[in-house]
Amino acid sequence: MLRLILRRLLAAAPNLLGVVVITFLLTRALPGDPAAYFAGGSATREAIEQVRRQLGLDRPLPEQFLRYLQDLARGDLGLSLTTGQPVLQELMQRLPASLEMVLLALVVACAVAIPMGVLAATRQGSWIDQVCRVVTTAGVSLPTFFTGLLLSYVFYFLLGWAPSPLGRLDPVFSPPPGVTGLYLIDALIARDGALWWASLRQLILPVLTMAIFVLAPIARMTRASMLGVLGSDFIRTARAGGLSAPTVLFTYALRNALLPVITTLGMVFGFMLGGSVIVEKVFGWPGIGSYAIDALTASDYAPVQGFVLAMGVLFVLLNLLVDVLYVLVDPRVSVDA
Repeated sequence: MLRLILRRLLAAAPNLLGVVVITFLLTRALPGDPAAYFAGGSATREAIEQVRRQLGLDRPLPEQFLRYLQDLARGDLGLSLTTGQPVLQELMQRLPASLEMVLLALVVACAVAIPMGVLAATRQGSWIDQVCRVVTTAGVSLPTFFTGLLLSYVFYFLLGWAPSPLGRLDPVFSPPPGVTGLYLIDALIARDGALWWASLRQLILPVLTMAIFVLAPIARMTRASMLGVLGSDFIRTARAGGLSAPTVLFTYALRNALLPVITTLGMVFGFMLGGSVIVEKVFGWPGIGSYAIDALTASDYAPVQGFVLAMGVLFVLLNLLVDVLYVLVDPRVSVDA
């Protein structure tokens, strides 16, 4: 297992280097001049050039790239020109907010989609199968921003059941002492039930928005994988041997059907990291997605490069986790190739 992890990490190094190079070039190719932005709309050409020299943007691209690589080697992602804070520090402060929302949405989606897919596969043509098809079709048809705005309008504006969809916590509460950065876990550590409930209420609408977005591919893959396994010879042999229906379904069928579902979960989690940018803007969520959008609007290179690099690292870790789960679910599976 350790050799597998080391091999995967070494194989991912060229990919991360490619992400660094492409991100550096694309940020420089985007329209907009950060020097003109920070000099102000009424700045003279001389003032803009002075700002450009201070930012090091007057130097040749190869020299800028080498300086960027040297900073990365020291763990320095640069300074955000809009906030004046180190990019690494701001990413570490905002990343838990994004992960808390995405992970909880993935748990909710799996808790609904996997049982729905199993039931739809075991009861083909029934009303459960029809409901599964309707839900999956709606999930892939509704954009996340529309779903988020609709949920906010219904549950906050019309019914008043949900809190104001702005931020991670109601202004009357103070954030819990920072341990993990995840408010639900930190509130439990602080043994503050009221704070935990307030944090959960703020999460409900964005989590539902993300969960609806990813329900469809998980449910569809679970249903298709279960249908393929249930028609296999070893399932018919298990039934002929007198094993009970729950044993055949969960011990044999579901476990063998999980590998394609795990692959889908890995892909879905990647989509959720990208889709969280829109959800964060809709709900005023202070995650790294909204941070990157604000930096991109201001042509602030360092936060955008740091965001893309953080996404690349998360994808590498996600693929590594999928490989490990393959081995844990079915030790016969080889991931050495």
